Amino acid sequence: MELFPGAAAYSPFRRARLLEQIRAEVPAVRDLGTAFVHFVEPEGELTAEDRQALQRLLDYGEEPGSERALSNPDFVVAPRPGTVSAWSSRATEIARRCGLERVVRLERGVAVALVPEEGAELSEADHEAVAGLLHDRMTETVLPGLEAADALFFHAAPGPLGEVDVLGRGRAALEEADSELGLALSADEMDYLVDGFTDLGRNPTDVEVMMFAQANSEHCRHKIFNADWVVDGEEQADSLFAMIRRTHDNNPRRTLSAYKDNGAVIEGAWTGRFFVHPQEGRYGYHLDEALPIVMKVETHNHPTAIAPFPGAATGSGGEIRDEAATGRGAKPKAGLTGFTTSNLRIPGAERPWERDDGKPVRFASALDIMLEGPIGAARFNNEYGRPGIAGYFRTFQEEVAGPEGRELRGYHKPLMLAGGMGNVRRRHAIKANKAYVKPGTPVVVLGGPALRIGLGGGAASSQTGGTADAELDYASVQRANPEMQRRAQEVIDACWGLGEENPILSVHDVGAGGLSNALPELVDDAERGGRFDLAKIPRLDTSLSPAELWSNEAQERYVIAVYPHFLERFRELCERERCPYAVVGEATEETHLHVADSETGQVAVDMDLELLLGKPPKKTMDAARYRRPGDGFDPAGLDVAEAAQRVLRFPAVADKTFLITIGDRTITGQVARDQMVGPWQVPVADVGVTTAGFDTYRGEAMAMGERAPVALLDAPASGRMAVGEALTNIAAARIGRLEEVKLSANWMAASGHPGEDAALFDTVRAVSDFCTALDIAIPVGKDSLSMKAVWADAEGRKEMTSPVSLVVSAFAPVRDARATLTPQLRLDAGDTELLLVDLGGGRNRLGGSVLAQVHNRMGDAAPDVDDPQTLAAFFAAVQRLASEGRLLAYHDRADGGLLATVAEMTFAARCGAEIDVVGPAAEGDPAAALFSEELGAVLQVPADRREEALAVLAEAGLGDWSHVLGRPRDDDRLVVTAGGATLLDADRVDLHRAWSETSHRMQALRDDPDCAREEYDRLLDREDPGLHAALTFDPAEDVAAPYVNAGAAPRVAVLREQGVNGQVEMAAAFHRAGFEAVDVHMSDLEAGRADLGDFQALAACGGFSYGDVLGAGGGWAKSILATPVLRDQFAAFFAREDTLVLGVCNGCQMMSQLTELIPGADHWPAFRGNRSEQFEARLVMAEVPESPSLLFRGMEGSRLPIAVAHGEGRPAFAEDGLEAAREAGTVALRYVDNRGEPATEYPANPNGTPDGVAGMTTPDGRFTILMPHPERLFRTVQYSWHPADWPEDGPWLRLFRNARRWLG
Repeated sequence: MELFPGAAAYSPFRRARLLEQIRAEVPAVRDLGTAFVHFVEPEGELTAEDRQALQRLLDYGEEPGSERALSNPDFVVAPRPGTVSAWSSRATEIARRCGLERVVRLERGVAVALVPEEGAELSEADHEAVAGLLHDRMTETVLPGLEAADALFFHAAPGPLGEVDVLGRGRAALEEADSELGLALSADEMDYLVDGFTDLGRNPTDVEVMMFAQANSEHCRHKIFNADWVVDGEEQADSLFAMIRRTHDNNPRRTLSAYKDNGAVIEGAWTGRFFVHPQEGRYGYHLDEALPIVMKVETHNHPTAIAPFPGAATGSGGEIRDEAATGRGAKPKAGLTGFTTSNLRIPGAERPWERDDGKPVRFASALDIMLEGPIGAARFNNEYGRPGIAGYFRTFQEEVAGPEGRELRGYHKPLMLAGGMGNVRRRHAIKANKAYVKPGTPVVVLGGPALRIGLGGGAASSQTGGTADAELDYASVQRANPEMQRRAQEVIDACWGLGEENPILSVHDVGAGGLSNALPELVDDAERGGRFDLAKIPRLDTSLSPAELWSNEAQERYVIAVYPHFLERFRELCERERCPYAVVGEATEETHLHVADSETGQVAVDMDLELLLGKPPKKTMDAARYRRPGDGFDPAGLDVAEAAQRVLRFPAVADKTFLITIGDRTITGQVARDQMVGPWQVPVADVGVTTAGFDTYRGEAMAMGERAPVALLDAPASGRMAVGEALTNIAAARIGRLEEVKLSANWMAASGHPGEDAALFDTVRAVSDFCTALDIAIPVGKDSLSMKAVWADAEGRKEMTSPVSLVVSAFAPVRDARATLTPQLRLDAGDTELLLVDLGGGRNRLGGSVLAQVHNRMGDAAPDVDDPQTLAAFFAAVQRLASEGRLLAYHDRADGGLLATVAEMTFAARCGAEIDVVGPAAEGDPAAALFSEELGAVLQVPADRREEALAVLAEAGLGDWSHVLGRPRDDDRLVVTAGGATLLDADRVDLHRAWSETSHRMQALRDDPDCAREEYDRLLDREDPGLHAALTFDPAEDVAAPYVNAGAAPRVAVLREQGVNGQVEMAAAFHRAGFEAVDVHMSDLEAGRADLGDFQALAACGGFSYGDVLGAGGGWAKSILATPVLRDQFAAFFAREDTLVLGVCNGCQMMSQLTELIPGADHWPAFRGNRSEQFEARLVMAEVPESPSLLFRGMEGSRLPIAVAHGEGRPAFAEDGLEAAREAGTVALRYVDNRGEPATEYPANPNGTPDGVAGMTTPDGRFTILMPHPERLFRTVQYSWHPADWPEDGPWLRLFRNARRWLG
């Protein structure tokens, strides 16, 4: 092993935050120093040239590392021995790309040196306390010194093949294996295995037993949902799954695949899809064809409880793979994320209703889950390249009456949902059957290598939290490598792009249980068996035993049955994308599973699939109902102003900005509606909407609904309310008919807890009946039925049990993405009025409401959907009113009730409103009308069309419950009256600050606190004009038209490296401007399949090349500079005077490190981490200054919004570099604030750039690099806000047309 020092491991802010945490535990620590240290495992001796190359390669970061930490560290934090970090995988690959063939593996650690107070000595206990703060015990270890890092490269012999002696010891042997391996086998499953192997006359191997446990875990087999049920002594006719399936049997229309694949497939738009033809390499629109929608939502609750960042990251990654592995290969498109936790208890902002009941030692706190988990989920989506455009967040923790006395209910074991939608070609929507998957069909593992991670994850997720062995919990944690998953997706995309010649016959993702679950399922789906070779499985850890190799849950893998005739083509696609693959076996005629190791001759599995998957004992659930009492909550006498302050701060109601801006929402260029609404980008949208392509307004919509606390009063009502909320949310999109909406249902419960099984049964039946009455199908879903945490402290044994929790996600095709309604009140439409459509029929039930929760109560009567046909009529009426142009704004009533609904509408418009609740209150308490969470919506209509709107609602049978509520005001006051009495007269800014305080405090804890303060204080600026556009050109003018019509299109190389994810929208923008856009991978240039000499333009695209492990764009740039064939091509292309170059985001970061090859780029900056220390995804203002850039000709002086999405976008100029750029006039784009001044404060300046610098050019104008993304906004429909009069072509298209015009 050799060591190479690195830069400081923490920025000054992070270091100060860490020091503060350390001093809170060990006050004798005065300071600390940190440094990255790189460990190199060489093959033989490194040469002097190797060491110089490694020093150049590992030179990244801004601040130098601490000498003290590098020479005499107190701690070295490194990956857990026996694992390989994602950083290592990527960095090692870069080293190989750079010709460092003697480097077997690179790994990175963090050296930390403590500086004690003068005269103080730190004890062993002090060191232990500090060590606990320095590392994530799930994925990291603390080594005693640098030399101890040798353990990272220890190569142990493969573990042995084990055997469980059931012939000699019977069930006792299985019980022992179950305990040691954490298999969570039930007693009847053990008997089943003993009988099965006794009949075979042999003992099972440990591989077979572990495989059986994973494949038949509750997580994988859904035994409770398929069980027979007895409720209150009465046998029930249907299983839970049968009741859910009844909704599809009732309405199978427009559903192409349900319950038989990784995701459901429903009908979508007909459109001309834009993609690259894999054989020709050119991008283009393909003939109009059906573009079905893939829908899926998963949970990853247990991993997120014990390791929030990797747990949520791999949850998102697993769901993305589910979508991609649908049919014969699909393309994920847009994602959603949801969290439910116990109380946050933010330090310094603990709320009056937040109780503290302790927690299991191995579980993260709710606060830590929400500081780390959302980052993990967002980072995976960001790196993979999927926009996150919907979600929810709720907290709940309370002591309530239970069947056996008072009990704690909450989410110490959190809900972590990851879901989304994608597209699949109609011809590929169904997996091939046995007629196509013939004996001998090759079976391939595609993606990352096997690792010692995620062992027993399926079983671990099926157990009550806190009951498993700690080491088994740690072993079940997975590791995310989204850059690898992106590579695998590129292979899948190339396969489906081949149309009839798609090599993929069937594909499964590798998730719970690893290959031991995926490979048997793959062949079983085709009614085949399989013969597999353990020696062929790619692995990074050579010490894996056969059981570990077969069952580990290393992520980013797929198993694929490949059409034998196209196997060579498949190999070529994998090699082009540099995506690992291996043919590990083949399908067989007999439905038998044979797994052996060709190198050792050992047979690990030899059993019929029927024994594994066929008929394990069916579960019988015996449940008893429990009547759930209320607690008599009465809002009479509450101070409405004080209640409003509490309600607006409650996480389920409050601003979710801290969860949203960390996630890219513009990647793909097909997002038409994200969470952020209006000129001030307020996160209040009801629905997420995408377009089906770049030449259509048709698209897809998704929205969520959940009301879990209501289940503690009336579980069936909570289920109906979840469905109802999802529908009132998705109603904001232009869908048409309710029957076109399809639902995903995610069910969570603490099975076995008194009363909960019956509540689950009743809720499933209620939802089935409700959806059948609505004519809506639920073609996909998931269950997680171990939602309880158990622990002991000084007070004794404790349990925290979640309520029965249903999260519903609604999906539908959209007729016109432009027509999506938002909550932003329109102030430019003359006199307008607000209407309330009250689907609760004036009942104003407060059970389970936020108002009750912020007073530590539950209430009595729960809100409910008393008549499904009323909800159906509401949906139809909203669609009709919207299609007739009678609605200006729309917002559903949900958490926080009417007060939160109207307040959020005023926040989005920065105006006031006045409403009167006499009508909604009927004869009841006005406060109940203001805070009840019955279903409904507030509509803004033109005053002169009010009667027309009311007539439509009356025609729908809603006349008695449609009320004229009030109107907007222009004086920033929210005034609520009840007849002549004023209930609330509040300043809109004060309310907005209360609503945003929770987000602000979380942001200040997680990110740079100065940035958090600047964003929060922005709310105080009443005169902020918001986003706007001031153009010096006409975006409708096509300056390229004379050249497009005159001759052949110039060729632009749309350049990408592994991990780049923004190439399709870049190609679409250039294509619209008249270019022939060609897909060029760096491997094409290296292998000679493409040459830059054949192109007139080059566009380096955005993404995360090599995962940005050596600094953003660093691996990409360094591999070019270190590879002669690449360096020469780029140098020659850059030297030509007839070429144009555009680098965006990751392409910008990469180009900034090639300045030695680019004429006139010597003053360009490097790009470092954002000032906020966070990934920033925003729509911000930019100005085009005077510059030589050929791409901005005629645009000078324009100000308009632009998308940013980056983590390292802050320009770091060399000494005098910024001044040199000013003098040369080569700043090509700058961020400005909403008043048009150079942006100096966050978030108008999203990364801390000096002078607002957002882009650079060269003196000849041929090279332009930009951190923002014009290619994602070349259509007006792609903006989350834009002036109403903009045409189809967005203003940023002018940049691409300028390129076409210059090339002539």
